[in-house]
Amino acid sequence: MASESSTASGHGPFGYLANNIQQTGRNPTRVLVGFALAWIAFALIMWVLPVPAGLKPEGMMVLAIVVWASVMWVSEAMPVGITGIGIPTLLIITQALPWDKGKPPLGQVFSGFTGHVVWLLLFALMVGALMQLLKLDRRIALVILDKVKASNVGRVIWGFFGVNLVLSFLIPAAVARSATLLPIVQGVTDLFGNSEREREAKKAIVIQTLVYGSMITGMFIMTAHLPNLILVELFGKSGFNIGYLDWMLLQFPYLGMFVLTQWWVRYHFKTQGVDIAGGHASIRKMHKELGPTASGEWLLLLIFCGVALFFMLGKNSPIMKVHNVQLGIVALVGFLVLFIPGLFPFKWKQIQDRTMWGTFLLLGGALTMTSAMTKSGLAGWMADGIHGMVVGQVWWLVLLIMMVGTHVIRIGMLSNVAAVAMLAPILFELGKQLNLHPVAFTMLVADTDTFAYILPTQITAAVIAYGTDTFSTEDYAKAGWVCILLAIAYGILIMAPWYAFLGMPVWDPSAPWPFAK
Repeated sequence: MASESSTASGHGPFGYLANNIQQTGRNPTRVLVGFALAWIAFALIMWVLPVPAGLKPEGMMVLAIVVWASVMWVSEAMPVGITGIGIPTLLIITQALPWDKGKPPLGQVFSGFTGHVVWLLLFALMVGALMQLLKLDRRIALVILDKVKASNVGRVIWGFFGVNLVLSFLIPAAVARSATLLPIVQGVTDLFGNSEREREAKKAIVIQTLVYGSMITGMFIMTAHLPNLILVELFGKSGFNIGYLDWMLLQFPYLGMFVLTQWWVRYHFKTQGVDIAGGHASIRKMHKELGPTASGEWLLLLIFCGVALFFMLGKNSPIMKVHNVQLGIVALVGFLVLFIPGLFPFKWKQIQDRTMWGTFLLLGGALTMTSAMTKSGLAGWMADGIHGMVVGQVWWLVLLIMMVGTHVIRIGMLSNVAAVAMLAPILFELGKQLNLHPVAFTMLVADTDTFAYILPTQITAAVIAYGTDTFSTEDYAKAGWVCILLAIAYGILIMAPWYAFLGMPVWDPSAPWPFAK
C-alpha cells in the first residue's frame, strides 16, 4: 500500500504534478516552467519594473496581463479557455480599467463576452456538434471526394479542399475542422501503400489538407477563423463595419494561396503519379457504406442555410437589405430554432460534450484583451515603439518588414488567435501613425500570421496533423518556409491591390469606407 501511495503521489509534490500533467499529454517541464514564468513576469511588470515614458500606469497593468496570457498560451500551462477567462479576472483584480465608485467596470471588462461575434461563434460551434452527432461531416467529405473521383494524390488534395471549403461555412475554427477531418483523412491515406513515394504522398495530403487547407479556407468565411472575428470586432468599434458578405468579397482571393501551396507541396514531396490502391472505387465504397442521407441531416442543413441567408441579408448586405439585426442576434435566434423539441434525437449532454467551450472562452478573452490594450493606451504606446523602425518607408516595404517580423515573433507562439489578439490593436494604431489605411494595413499583416508554417507547434491544427506521425518536424519546416515566402509575396502583390480595387488602398487612409456604416 505504501508503495502504491508513493507511486500515486509521484515522489513528492512536483512529481505528483508532473505525473498528472504527463497524463494529459503535455510536457511537464514546459507546463510548470511556463506557469511559473507567466506569474513571475506578471509580478515584475506590475510591481517591480518602472513605468516606461509615455505609458500610463493602467497601460503597464494591461501589459502585465498581456504578457501573462501570452506565456500561458505559448506554454499551454492552463487550458486556453481558462486563460481567456483569466484576462477579465485579472483586469478586475488589478483595476487596470478604472473602477467607478468602488465598483468594477464589468461592462468593459467582459465586453469580449458580450459582443455579437462570440454568439455567432457559439452558434457555429453548436451546428458543428450536431454535424458530428449526425455524421454529416463525414458524409460531406466522402460525397465530395466521390464526386471529384479521387483516385490520386492531386484529386484527393483538391477534393479535401472542397470539403474544407464547405465545412468552413458550418464549422468554426481551423482546429475544429482539422479534428473533424482527421479520421477521414487517415482513412484515405491508409488506402496508400508503404513505399517511399507513397509515404511522401501521405505527408503531402496530411499537411495540405489538415493544416494549409483548413487555415486558408477559414480566411474566406468570417465565422470560420477566430482571428477574423477579432478583426471584425476591432474595426467595428472604430466605425469600420464589415458584413458577412463584405468579408467574403474582401478575402476570397486568398483561396488562390491554396493553388500555390498545393503546387509547391506536391512538387516538394514528388507526388506525381502516386495513385490510391483500388482507385476511386475505394472512396466510393466508403461513401456507400454511410447509407442514404437521414432526415436529421437534411433538416440541419436546411436550418443552417436559413440562418446563413439571414447573415447575408443584414444591414450591410450588398445583395439586398432585409433586416438591421446584428449577426450575433441572428445567431441567438438560430439557437431557438435548433432546439425546437423533437428536431434532433440527441440529449443536451451529447451536444454539450462536443461543443468547444474552451474556444468560446478563448475568443471572449482575446476580444477583451484587444479592447483593454486600446483603452489603456498600451496599443498606441507599443505602436509608437515600432513606428521608429518603419517610418519614412514606402507602404510595401512597411508591409514587408511587419510581415517578416510577425513570422519571427510567431516561431515561439502556439495560438494564431492569441497572436492576432495581441497584434491587431497595435497594428491598427500603427497604421494610423504611419498614415496608412488602418483596416487594410491591419488585415494584410494579421492575415500573414495564418501562414505560420515553420513549426507544427505554431498552429493548433498543425499539432493535430503532426499527431498522425505521418511527417517529421523537418518535413514540415522544409515545406513550410516556402509557403511563408509565397504568402508574404501574395499579400503585397495580390491582396493589397485587391483591397485598393475595392476602395481600401493601404496607402490612402483618407479613402471613404466602401461598406455601409
